[in-house]
Amino acid sequence: MCSFRLVQLSLHQAEWSLTKIKVMKCLLEQGGYLIGWIIGTAFFYLRYLLAAGATFLFFYHFYPQRFRPKKIQKCLPRTKRMLEEMKYSFFTSLVFVAVVVGIYFLRLSGLTLLYPEIKEYGWGYFLFTLVFLIFVHDTYFYWMHRLMHHPRLFWIHKEHHRSRNPTPWTAFDFHPLEAVLEIAFVPVLVFVIPLHPAALFFLSFWLLLWNIVGHLGYELFPSRLTRHSLLKWLNTSTHHNLHHQQVQYNFGLYFNIWDSLMGTNNPRYLEIYHELTTKKPDGNQAVSSV
Repeated sequence: MCSFRLVQLSLHQAEWSLTKIKVMKCLLEQGGYLIGWIIGTAFFYLRYLLAAGATFLFFYHFYPQRFRPKKIQKCLPRTKRMLEEMKYSFFTSLVFVAVVVGIYFLRLSGLTLLYPEIKEYGWGYFLFTLVFLIFVHDTYFYWMHRLMHHPRLFWIHKEHHRSRNPTPWTAFDFHPLEAVLEIAFVPVLVFVIPLHPAALFFLSFWLLLWNIVGHLGYELFPSRLTRHSLLKWLNTSTHHNLHHQQVQYNFGLYFNIWDSLMGTNNPRYLEIYHELTTKKPDGNQAVSSV
């Protein structure tokens, strides 16, 4: 039943992605690449503002007391830092949409394996590519992320780590060069595997969702998750929040597979996760700004 529901959600997201593709295609064809890039950036950034903003308001302004026991770091981030995150997220939007426009140009030139109709390969193959992209991105991200933590390259990643206490606004807070590295795997994939554009749009929604979850600052998953035979491989808000506190651990994005294989999990991750997910409200915790 759960699997059927997931398929239904994927199909619904695919239909929405198809609509978005038609809009983007119309912008590029009618307005040209520059207008398409500008308007596309505006839509992409607005999506980030709405998703991150709604999540931030819900947890940090409307119901902070209700979720206080789930707060990973008891202090609150400063407004100035969050405004800086919004600024760099706009730069990220410019970079991501520029890559989309570039891929569209390459497709018109017949240089990619993108295909226009889902029926060309069938829905089964399309759903496979959704899962494939998530796992490929997770693998790419882990190794790219670890590389950026090399002392000679950390300057690229430093902007993101200025947020030691992340919030949903941190989701796309990247230096422009890091933004290029974050999306660099996509232009490669369109040359080596047949992909429908809707699959790439689906990945962009999945990325936004998971980045918000990872930077939420609250742990919402149940305590039993890390003991489940399959769900234990999912990453959590706690997992990534610990990375922002101790940069030598927890490099994964969606899953805890590579961190487990490479021995880069924070040694106290499971202990801290258990404390957060079994804590009872006491109503007496103080919250301060850092």
